[in-house]
Amino acid sequence: MATLLSVNVGTPKDVSWQGRTVHTGAWKAPVRGRRLVRRLNVEGDGQGDLAGHGGEMRAVLVYQSQSYGYWAEQLGRDDLTFGMFGENFTVDGLPDDEVCVGDRYRIGEAEFEVTQPRVTCYRVGMRLGQPAMASLLVAHRRPGFYMRVITEGHVGSGDEITLTRSGPEQLSVADTDALLYLPDRDPVKLRSALRIPALSPGWQRSFEELAAGQQPAQKSGWPGFRPLRVARIVPETSAISSVYLETTDGTPLPEARPGQYISIRLPVGDAAPAVRSYSLSAAPEAGTYRISVKREALGKVSGYIHATLRPGDLVDIAAPRGTFVLEEGTRPVALISAGIGVTPVLAMLHRLAAERAARPVWWIQVAHDRAGQAFSDEAHTLLAQLPDAHEHTYYTSKVPHPEQPHVSHGRPTVTSLKALGIPADVDAYVCGPPPFMDVVGDFLRAHGLSPERVHTEQFSALPAINPGIAPTAAVRPHQPPGPSGSGPLVTFALSGITTPWSPAHASILELAEACDIPTRWSCRSGVCHTCVSHIVTGDVAYTAPPLELPDAGEVLICCSRPSTDVVLDL
Repeated sequence: MATLLSVNVGTPKDVSWQGRTVHTGAWKAPVRGRRLVRRLNVEGDGQGDLAGHGGEMRAVLVYQSQSYGYWAEQLGRDDLTFGMFGENFTVDGLPDDEVCVGDRYRIGEAEFEVTQPRVTCYRVGMRLGQPAMASLLVAHRRPGFYMRVITEGHVGSGDEITLTRSGPEQLSVADTDALLYLPDRDPVKLRSALRIPALSPGWQRSFEELAAGQQPAQKSGWPGFRPLRVARIVPETSAISSVYLETTDGTPLPEARPGQYISIRLPVGDAAPAVRSYSLSAAPEAGTYRISVKREALGKVSGYIHATLRPGDLVDIAAPRGTFVLEEGTRPVALISAGIGVTPVLAMLHRLAAERAARPVWWIQVAHDRAGQAFSDEAHTLLAQLPDAHEHTYYTSKVPHPEQPHVSHGRPTVTSLKALGIPADVDAYVCGPPPFMDVVGDFLRAHGLSPERVHTEQFSALPAINPGIAPTAAVRPHQPPGPSGSGPLVTFALSGITTPWSPAHASILELAEACDIPTRWSCRSGVCHTCVSHIVTGDVAYTAPPLELPDAGEVLICCSRPSTDVVLDL
């Protein structure tokens, strides 16, 4: 008979960690007496990061006393006390390789249902002073598990734990955890996981993506950089020029998905070649790619393109990539952009026009004035080829403009966007600077759009995922502080930073953080793949082997260092 040995609670607090502040509820301690367990948590308990912990499906975290004994021996520790693994219930019994997702248990007055294994998270390692702990929990198949509350009630140490119903597929917590985080997945078990109603929605989505990923994928493009020839350069406005690129031998270029970008490497000045990424601004035609570049006042690369690049020049180009792409479907489409953010959505408009798409299309563009509005005539021509197209432009200049149809003066607001009559079932694609993205995002959320229907692209790296880290003021990416390194060059292509590697950094992730480059991570130990990044060229070495290697052309930056000069999509 399994037994509840300890009820552990703790409210979120701010903890100093690696020069940052982490808001976390991982510090839990045993309590005396009986505690009421409600739908969202145990009385007196709380979670600091509700995106990854807590909520109805993760109300109670369970860990076993047998695993405490196991880790005491493995880690050579004699100071492990109940609650240190962040669990609410420390139990005798209920091993991860026997408890199944969907099992229900009676404890005291309450009844619970197992919903998922523990989320791999750096904070358990932070709590134990063992940075690799998230990886160890998975590798040793001892993650622990979450439960939701079926019947609220009081519980206390000494309560017996009784199985009231078995999970429908008899898929253990350990096997479920391995399906997500370890290689060589069993397709039979993966299908079983998708048939468990009790499995939390987040894990269901992950398994659906894994099941879809087992289908053979078509690869296109080329590895690293290859030389392309500048076919022609066309001024679009006084500040924006389009560069058309073609192969050196006349062979066709691989087709890009509308919305993707390419990286260009140019010999700017005497330093190492600079790498920048630019969206393709049109569908490939006549064997060419087109990028459209705005000349920035302090932009070395954009300045070189405008002042120095000439037709016939050879430039190094990486193959098209990126996930901000037009999806197939029949729902209405809203293509919303500001300034040079028009480029990826213009490529989408080209695709829709080429297909004579029947779906309604809303084209909304923000520019300073008519003279600075790139591709206005081109977009208008493309929209005329669609049977159900809607067009609107905002001019932000305070200089009066003649009245024109479908034109507003001033910046878009939630109110003005609502007045355009964009339907509530739209798929939205939005690209522009952060303040613009905030306004459009507010409108779309108020419009009732779910997050998966809103696709965004910013003029920088992807938005950061740093769970639990207290927000700080945004800082423009820069060279890392301190003495310059002498190792291989690390280029963060989306942030425009190239810097030599220094062993003062434990990983590429830590170097990126030192440069204030937005980063995405959760476990920081090679398990969750949140930090996975596209590597354009170069090689890395892993400081600790990840539990599952990423796909070819990708790298886990949380546990790797450069072996050669590398270019990364960060």
